[in-house]
Amino acid sequence: MTIVRFFKDWTLPIAIAVGSVLYLTFAYVPFLDGPATAMAPFFDAILPLFMFLILYVTFCKVDFHKMRPVQWHLWVAVFQMVFVTILMAIILSYQLTGSELVLMEALLCCVVAPCAAAAPVVTQKLGGNLEQMTTYTFLSNFITALAIPLCFPLIEKDADMTFWSAFLLILNKVCMVLVLPMLLAYITKHYIRPLHRRVVSIKDLSYYLWAISLSIVTGATVKNICHAQASLALLLAIALLGLVFCIVQFAVGRWIGHYWDHTTEAGQGLGQKNTAFAIWIAYTYLTPLSSVGPGCYILWQNIVNSIEIWQHRKKENCLAKKAHASN
Repeated sequence: MTIVRFFKDWTLPIAIAVGSVLYLTFAYVPFLDGPATAMAPFFDAILPLFMFLILYVTFCKVDFHKMRPVQWHLWVAVFQMVFVTILMAIILSYQLTGSELVLMEALLCCVVAPCAAAAPVVTQKLGGNLEQMTTYTFLSNFITALAIPLCFPLIEKDADMTFWSAFLLILNKVCMVLVLPMLLAYITKHYIRPLHRRVVSIKDLSYYLWAISLSIVTGATVKNICHAQASLALLLAIALLGLVFCIVQFAVGRWIGHYWDHTTEAGQGLGQKNTAFAIWIAYTYLTPLSSVGPGCYILWQNIVNSIEIWQHRKKENCLAKKAHASN
C-alpha cells in the first residue's frame, strides 16, 4: 500500500523521470538508434490523441449549465497582461539583442501562453471548481490569440505575421484542441448516456492519461534541451528564471483567488501554462532557441502540481482520520 500511495502522490514527477530516462536511453545507447528512429513519428502522432482523450474525459464531467465567467477570471487575465507588458517594456526599452533577447523571449512565451488544456484535470484533482476552470481555459486562449499578434511583431519585425492571420491561426488551433472534444463530450453526456456513465465511472482516468502524455512531452523537452545550440550559462539562466516565473505566477494566481475563495482555480489559471502551444509560438514567431523556456517550464509547473496534489491528499487523509476518530 505504501508503494501504491507513493505512485499516486508523485505520479507527475515519476512521469517526468520516465520520459527523461527513456529519451536519454534511446538517444545514447547505440543499438537502440533504429527503434528510436522508427518510434519517433509514432510518438509525434499519438500525443495529440492523448490530449484529445484527456479533454474529452474531463469535459464529460462538466456541468455545461454552470460554465460562465466569474470575477477571478478578469483579475487573472489582467495580471497575465501586466506580466506581458513588463517583459515587453524591458525588451523594447533596452533594445535587447542576442542572448539577452532570447532569454526575455523565453520568459515571454511562459507568460503569454494560455492556461493549459490539462489545468481542469489538476483542478478537479485538487477539489476545485471544474466548470470555472474550464471556462477560464477558453477565455485564456482567446486572450492569448489577441496578445500575440499585438506584441510579437514589435519584437521580431521580420516575422511574417499580420494581426488577423495570426489571430485566426491561433483560434483554429484552439478549436481543434478544446472545442471539438467539448462538443463530443456534450453529445456523449446528453445523447449517449451508457458511454457517458462508463467514462465518468473510471476514477482519475484523465489524470493518468495526462501522466502518460507528460512522459512523452518530457522526452521531447529533454531532446530539445540536449540539442539546443546555446551556452550552458544561457540554458541555466532560462531554466532558473523559468522556475522563478513559474512560482510567481502560481503565487499571484492564488493570491488573487483567495479574495473569492477560489485559490486553487486562480492559481492553476495563471500558473499552469499550455507549454506545447508556447513552444509552437516560439518556433513560429520568435527565436527558436527561446522554446527552451516553455520546455523547462513544463517541468517546473508539474513539480508544483505534484506538491499541491500531495498536500491536498495529505489534508484529505487527516480529515478522514479525524472523522473516523470522532465516530
